[in-house]
Formats: sequence, C-alpha cells, structure tokens
Amino acid sequence: MAVVNTYFNKREEHRVTYKSGGRCTQVDYILCRRASLKEIGDCKVVAGESVVRQHRMVVCRMTLVIKKRRMSVRAAPRIKWWKLKKGNCEVMFREELRQALGGSEELPNSWVTTAELVREMARKVLGITSGQRKDDKETWWWNEEVQESIQRKRLAKKWDCQTDEESRQEYKEMRSMANRGGEGQG
Repeated sequence: MAVVNTYFNKREEHRVTYKSGGRCTQVDYILCRRASLKEIGDCKVVAGESVVRQHRMVVCRMTLVIKKRRMSVRAAPRIKWWKLKKGNCEVMFREELRQALGGSEELPNSWVTTAELVREMARKVLGITSGQRKDDKETWWWNEEVQESIQRKRLAKKWDCQTDEESRQEYKEMRSMANRGGEGQG
C-alpha cells in the first residue's frame, strides 16, 4: 500500500486537511496499491471547499486504463470424423449404419433424414469433442528423444485407472524424465 498524499510536493495550504483554531494538520489520506501509483496524476486538498466545518476535501486525479476482457469463445462440440481413418472405427461405423437402416443397402427417400441418421450414428460410434478449445502447444521443436519420453509418460499414466502405488511411482519417474527432456535413458 502507498499513501498517495506523500508522493506529491505541495504547498502548505494544499496539504492541510483539518483546520481548527490555530492548528493545521493533515489527517485525511488516500491509499492505493503500489502497482497503481503510475495511474495517479495528482493529489491535493481543495483550499476553498469544506466538507464539514473544519475538514477540507482531498482530491486525487487518476487515469484509469480500461482493459478489454478477452471473450472466451466456446467452440461447438463436433463429431470426430477423423476417427474414420482408423480401420476398426470405419468398420464399426459401417455396421452400425447398416443396422440403423434395417440391414438394407437402400437409403431413405429424404436427404434430411438420411443425413440426420448418419450424424446420429457418427456421434454414437465416433464420439464428439468437448467443445473447449485447446491452446496451441509449441511442439514443433521437439526432437524424437523428447517425443519418445512424452509417449512413455503418457503410457505410464495407467495409474490414473489402477490407483495402485507402484504404477503411480512409475508415472512420477516417467514424468520427471520427460521434464528433463529424456535424460538418463539407458
């Protein structure tokens, strides 16, 4: 915290906040965070104005910077169509679609119902994304050694499902090795 009144050199009449009888003192202060001091332009006492009979008004001029909040755009959940490149997903999708069509190769007359049926089966078989955007990770500079280390770390994360101490310890070792960039491999 910082006492703003003390950061500006002022004449006596611009510092005195309380005047009674023959006594003049500075009893009113303005406080702010030290980080906000750069936003304060001036602080003084208005000589002619009295709030109450003996107290004078303290005025502080500051420049407030309004920071725009970055709106977080939530992406809509999408069907994971890219999973069709995997052989087993493609076969599973084809079989589910055939069952939904009643075992026939004949498609319904309406394109809208056909498209909706395909989308429904895709959601069921392929799944959908969460709708949250991932921050771009700068992985272009990783060499093969780092990528292998990260892959071992991911495989060691089986403790997440098993919850036994041995697999958790294995994961911790792999994580520390990955953080060091794959050092200490035999």
